[in-house]
Amino acid sequence: MLSKKFLRRTAVAGASLIGLTAIAATTLWALDRAFPPPLPAELTVSTEVQDRDGELLRAFATPDGYWRLETRLDQVDKQFVDMLVTYEDKRFWDHEGVDVLALARAAGQFATSGRIVSGGSTLSMQLARLIEPRESRSLGSKVKQMLRAIQIERRLSKREILERYLTLAPYGGNLEGVRAASLAYFGKEPKRLTVSEAALLVALPQLPEKRRPDRNLKIAHAARDRVLTRMVSSRLLGEREAARASLDDVSDLRRTLPALAAHAAYAMLPKAVPGQPLQLTIRKSVQEGLEQVARDAATKLGPRLSVAMVLADSRTGDILGEVGSANFFDASRSGWIDMTKIVRSPGSTLKPFIYGLAFEQGLVAQETLIDDSPVDFSGYRPKNFDMGYQGDVSIRQALQLSLNVPAIRVLDAVGPTRLMARFRQAGVSPILPVNEAPGLAIGLGGVGVTLRDLVQLYTGLANGGKTHTLHDGTEPADAERTSATILDGQANWQIIDILSGVKPPEGALQRGIAYKTGTSYGYRDAWSVGFDGRYVLGVWVGRPDAGAVPGLSGYVSAAPILFEGFVRSGLATVPLPGKPPGMFSPRREDLPVTLARFGAGSDGLVQATVSEPAPTIIFPPDGARVDLGTNSADASQLVLKLQGGRAPFRWLANGKPLAGIDRRRTATWQPDGAGYSTLTVIDAAGRAASVKVFVE
Repeated sequence: MLSKKFLRRTAVAGASLIGLTAIAATTLWALDRAFPPPLPAELTVSTEVQDRDGELLRAFATPDGYWRLETRLDQVDKQFVDMLVTYEDKRFWDHEGVDVLALARAAGQFATSGRIVSGGSTLSMQLARLIEPRESRSLGSKVKQMLRAIQIERRLSKREILERYLTLAPYGGNLEGVRAASLAYFGKEPKRLTVSEAALLVALPQLPEKRRPDRNLKIAHAARDRVLTRMVSSRLLGEREAARASLDDVSDLRRTLPALAAHAAYAMLPKAVPGQPLQLTIRKSVQEGLEQVARDAATKLGPRLSVAMVLADSRTGDILGEVGSANFFDASRSGWIDMTKIVRSPGSTLKPFIYGLAFEQGLVAQETLIDDSPVDFSGYRPKNFDMGYQGDVSIRQALQLSLNVPAIRVLDAVGPTRLMARFRQAGVSPILPVNEAPGLAIGLGGVGVTLRDLVQLYTGLANGGKTHTLHDGTEPADAERTSATILDGQANWQIIDILSGVKPPEGALQRGIAYKTGTSYGYRDAWSVGFDGRYVLGVWVGRPDAGAVPGLSGYVSAAPILFEGFVRSGLATVPLPGKPPGMFSPRREDLPVTLARFGAGSDGLVQATVSEPAPTIIFPPDGARVDLGTNSADASQLVLKLQGGRAPFRWLANGKPLAGIDRRRTATWQPDGAGYSTLTVIDAAGRAASVKVFVE
């Protein structure tokens, strides 16, 4: 039987032990709070600019000069992570920061062999060394690492520890983290690594400078093979799989990290927030293709010439690719200047909108004849690019051949002010000479626009007449995004139909696109803008200093780049839109007399004779059958167009007036149903014209 004295002593000893334990725990807790590990909430990492899908376009080095890309586990190949844990810390998921068994094994090996055979550091201890580099390899430094590892495990989850290690681990030179290493050594993100690549990345952080494949290829090769051997002994890899991996070459090349969309990427830097990638609307594959096309083209074009390109989605206004210059770092081409945003003369690229307004107002048809001969507009005498004249040509031919004189004749009838107003309505404000009103010269490039402006206007042609404000992600968060109608649907289709018939440049593949070229006065700028049923690509070629380049032209210099750009963008061609319901495209012999030949009177209105003619309905023609889909829920309206007469005009359908009186020569009518209808127009002088049509 135990004595009372023994029991008292035992109780006192137990209480003392509990007290000492409590004191020790309190002391350790206090020390842990007083000396926490240097674990910032956010690591200092490279600023990343990503594309619309999260792929890396460009990274910027950290302030201390390292390529250090933040890494998440879902960005890394799972087999690589398994190999890393197996090789460096096989009980990583079970210990609390220190692997006692691994330390005991390492100590035993050192005692028996007199040298370090294997280390006992856990990944948590290695992270401690990365965030707080040791001054020496002393026992005290090792103990400090162990204590820090325990502290780290108290504060971070296992997943967070791995992610920080994968972000900070050294891989040679100024490469830190597995993403930077994979991009530099393999040219790809570490999401899908081969077994050989994964083994090399496991081996490098132990001796990063000694094992760098770009400097010590044989040593890197041997280190990779040692990892593969360990994976076989750990049964993570089969012998055959490891043997196949050991046959793979180890590249001695260190690649540059992705450096795409330089101008847009630098423009994004003011938006940078630590630890958060910046995102553009650009698609990486498109950007890569366009940049390669621009570099190749500039090389062929010669010194001091640059190339700029913008490719946009007409349905959204998203810019999918933009090249500000042929080479950002080429000083001879002033590569740092973003030529997509520089105001230049657009040459003939605005002509489609001149003719579009003429179609919209019922002034012309595609087969209307127009005179291409010398003309004087109160002292302004436009001349064709080749200084020759064609005589009588159709409107279709005039636009396809980009003849200057016919375009100015039509602009004189349409009105330069109306054209400029339509541009502003579409979100583009061309720059005019100081204190000058819009004049006829704007039709031939006598106005300033940017390449982005031009592409924005052409998004309307690709999108049924409706433009969208272009954006790439560099704009302020509160920037207004608008859409507007630049041409009505039927006039828009007429322009598409004409431009789709323009002959591609020599040697170019027919891509099913419509396009227009332009050359500015003095051979300073060459342009080409093209589109399919969805995408618009604009190309500018010239010298950033606006110097003249003899022989430079839109068709010869820019159009081949346009077609090659569409091919290299990798985007599938979207068919151009078909003819709208109710669209009437008469042959020349079927044109009404007022549309047979174009002419303009002193008031700018198209006239068939010198005196004011009576009104004539030019569309729909008398006796026409028009399919408006009246049996469907979304039946189309019928566009009514007239020529001649004195404004204002009143329209009647089957004797019933349509709403309002209009000064324009176009109107729309929504039939009640299918069948014959009589349409009548009455002008201000009381003169009338009627046609009878059958609506389906």
